[in-house]
Amino acid sequence: MLAVKDIFSDCSDVIFRNVMVSPEVQGVIVYIEGIVNSTDIQEHMLRPLIRGLVEQRTNEPEAPLDDTRVALSQVKKVATWAEAADGVLESSALLLINGSKEAWLFNVKGGVRRGVEEPQTESVIRGPREGFTETLRVNTALLRFKLKTPTLKMLSMTIGTDTKTNVVLTYLDDVADPKMIKDVKKRLNKIKIDGILETGYIEELIEDHPYSPFPQMHYTERPDTVAGNLLEGRFAIFVDGSPFALIGPVTMWQMLQASEDYYERFFISNLIRWIRFLFVFIALFLPALYIAITTFHQDMLPTTLILSIAGAREAIPFPALVEALIMELSFEALREAGVRLPKTVGQAVSILGALVIGQAAVQAGIVSAPMVIIVSMTGIASFTIPRFNFAITVRLLRFPIMLLAGALGLYGIVIGLVLISVHLTQMTSFGVPYLSGLSPYSKTDTKDIIMRAPWWRMINRPSTVHRDQKRMNTNINGKPESEEGW
Repeated sequence: MLAVKDIFSDCSDVIFRNVMVSPEVQGVIVYIEGIVNSTDIQEHMLRPLIRGLVEQRTNEPEAPLDDTRVALSQVKKVATWAEAADGVLESSALLLINGSKEAWLFNVKGGVRRGVEEPQTESVIRGPREGFTETLRVNTALLRFKLKTPTLKMLSMTIGTDTKTNVVLTYLDDVADPKMIKDVKKRLNKIKIDGILETGYIEELIEDHPYSPFPQMHYTERPDTVAGNLLEGRFAIFVDGSPFALIGPVTMWQMLQASEDYYERFFISNLIRWIRFLFVFIALFLPALYIAITTFHQDMLPTTLILSIAGAREAIPFPALVEALIMELSFEALREAGVRLPKTVGQAVSILGALVIGQAAVQAGIVSAPMVIIVSMTGIASFTIPRFNFAITVRLLRFPIMLLAGALGLYGIVIGLVLISVHLTQMTSFGVPYLSGLSPYSKTDTKDIIMRAPWWRMINRPSTVHRDQKRMNTNINGKPESEEGW
């Protein structure tokens, strides 16, 4: 008893509740207020113990002093003070009985947690509305609702010497590559850190290329997205306290795919996906192209257009590169302010800021009207990228490409494109090439890269991350089989 009180000294939220388990034997229940279910403690621990004490005083039976007196199913025996303290910190109630060499931990997890709501970062028109929460077991249960198979494995581990964060690695045992799962376990077990507060910690600690700007894991709030990736042979990592699940390995093409691509009919999905590809190029290269053409290659534009642009830029004291940098940095600042401010004022500040600064800057002769149009189109194009971490990468790479365009014109843009392409071809995500499907080329994988083939044509899983390739009956070919009397 004294040892527990020493461990939790100066911890006002730790409750020590004395209880008599028999007329001669005293016990104590230890728990942390706020993270346990007080009803469970009252109804399933204290009430049975008190009832047993009354019966002993009345009938004097020899009732056992063990966990069978408590009506809670999840119970664990511990024999050391360290195990007992860890259990209390993980939302269990510790039962100590005077004279016993063992103690019991009862799972009474509770406290106020957020309920299941629609994901804030991945809203869809057509698709499930449920999203992960900060509670680990709620998240794993949401996944269990989607994948009702015993081959769905969930390996639990604790990471963080101070936070002791519960982390769960999940995968389909009959689909995922065993070598890949073994590699992920090894990387997770090698993490030695004082605390894990979000999935971003795990992401940076286990990725292949820590100095690359491109994301090598995919994070999502959607259970259906995790289930879809597990069915293709990938793995997912849940972290207690985070509503995001990490998915790996990933390819660049996955970063350009949205959940609705698989819920709408494939004609519509393909059209939207191709428009998305076009806007990725616009988001990355449009300001650089404007700078290069207006600075070095004016003869590439029609005469009337170049005269119009020259007239608009006549009073501008800066070259196109400086003009573009001013506008892009202002736009990024407005977007960041809009995100950080409360929702009620964030959107208003962003819209008003963009209108006022844009118009005022044009009237003051700091930037030209064509540059405002270019930056606006670039910003809208970056919003079409479905994965936020990939969109940030595109925004980041836009600036060095603009500098190359300002120094070397179109040659600079080509140099930037070549450097990015070389970097991407060398990248891997848990051993899987980042451009897998096109480099190295795989005919099977192309069915879900540039275009999304109809579901009845996606018979096989991606060739790089699976153990069992076939996922669909090959007789399904889009035509209903004729039956007698049809």
